[in-house]
Amino acid sequence: MIFQLIVIALAVLGYLVRVPAAWVERFYTRGVYAWLQPVVTGVSNRVPFALFDVLVVAGAALLIVVAVQAGARALRGSAWRATGRFLLNLLSGAAAVYLAFLGAWGLNYQRQPLAERLAFDAGAAGHDAVVRLARNVVIQLNQVHDRAYREGFPDWARLRPAMDPAFHATQGLLAPGGRPRTGIAKGTLLGYYFERAGVSGMTDPFLLEVLVDRNLLPFERPFVLAHEWAHLAGYGDEAEANFVGWLTCVNGAAPAAYSGWLYLYAEVMAALPREERLSLVRALTAGPRADLAAAAERARRIQPLLQSVSWRIYDRYLRANRVGEGIASYDRALVLVLGSRFVNGWTPVMKK
Repeated sequence: MIFQLIVIALAVLGYLVRVPAAWVERFYTRGVYAWLQPVVTGVSNRVPFALFDVLVVAGAALLIVVAVQAGARALRGSAWRATGRFLLNLLSGAAAVYLAFLGAWGLNYQRQPLAERLAFDAGAAGHDAVVRLARNVVIQLNQVHDRAYREGFPDWARLRPAMDPAFHATQGLLAPGGRPRTGIAKGTLLGYYFERAGVSGMTDPFLLEVLVDRNLLPFERPFVLAHEWAHLAGYGDEAEANFVGWLTCVNGAAPAAYSGWLYLYAEVMAALPREERLSLVRALTAGPRADLAAAAERARRIQPLLQSVSWRIYDRYLRANRVGEGIASYDRALVLVLGSRFVNGWTPVMKK
């Protein structure tokens, strides 16, 4: 019982105490985590199925066993004592899971913001800048589309080796010295939920593996995988993971670049009024228009109620991990793109 109370106290402490971002960056993200991640992901990559599924099933089974045992004790003796013991076991178990989450990946939410390491000007993200970027995105989509289809979009098995070089080149710019291990894209028992809730993928925060909706369209896959790799590299913030994923794609081969520009197209369109969006749509050639229509058709499988509930839960999860904007943090990727300075195409400039 004493041990359980200590575990609960440590979890509460871990939740309430904010570690200075500079410490997290130096000692955890670039220290403990930078050593741990390649090892754990290297092991999980050798397993063809999602280890996260095993954790979920095992956790559910353990919860059922503990509940049944509590019920049996209540029948044999004091119901109050059995209930108290059950609640203590439940709380200490949840506390242990939370501590494992913090140690394995979760502290990355408290690392130094990427914008503080970039040559970044938040004031550059005005309306005119969005319009200029949107026009550039349309030009890029029109130019890259045919080349991307000529080269062909790799299937899930070939996507990792195809994108590895661009991802590690991007990491070499943003975090010199670190070399995170990329994860293979795994299907999951949660696949039906992913598809119906509009979840493209997730990073297992315990065993550091990548889970994806295997029904994503070929041109959607590169960006989704690059986004999840960014999480594996320690970018907990969704906007930063989007930014890193986009950089990886646009600095890679044509199929990945096309996927990255399609992602950014959706971002700039959401930031513009209807009249300006229509002019951009008219500027697209037939190829990108057809792909956007195919993506919209796939999205019709999403169940609005399930998606709404899922995003509400995820919003609370992000806020609990000190992402104050919750799911709205996804949108800040556009601000990172607009406010960053680039050279030689799309190479970000870092602060000296």
